[in-house]
Amino acid sequence: MNVKNSQFLSIEQLQDQYLRQQKANSGNKAPQGMSFEEILQKQQMPKLQTTEHVRFSKHAANRLNDRNIELTDRQLERLNDGTKKAGEKGIRDSLVLVDQLAFIVNTKSNTVITAMDQTEADENIYTNIDGAVII
Repeated sequence: MNVKNSQFLSIEQLQDQYLRQQKANSGNKAPQGMSFEEILQKQQMPKLQTTEHVRFSKHAANRLNDRNIELTDRQLERLNDGTKKAGEKGIRDSLVLVDQLAFIVNTKSNTVITAMDQTEADENIYTNIDGAVII
């Protein structure tokens, strides 16, 4: 049976084609002479850059919207700063107070879990936190 003129590729042809694509797409290949630590730091660098700013969970975004709370750029900057400080101290779930606003933030994922105006908080009791930062 003659398959040379067929439109089907042999396994070897597919393998060569796949390997060429992998070589062309692999911008993550380490140059010769780089240590494992250098490669690891290079791979983690983009992840570190994306975790500088807090994200708002759907619940927190809804709370801000429902309570007509709008953060200024300065308040958001202070919230980020407070979250960073809490993470540096080993706090996992932190209360971050910015002006009259209270945020419960998971520092590991940089995510605001909930947000409220302190005047709306029942008896000013905050649960499920292991630290607080007042900015």
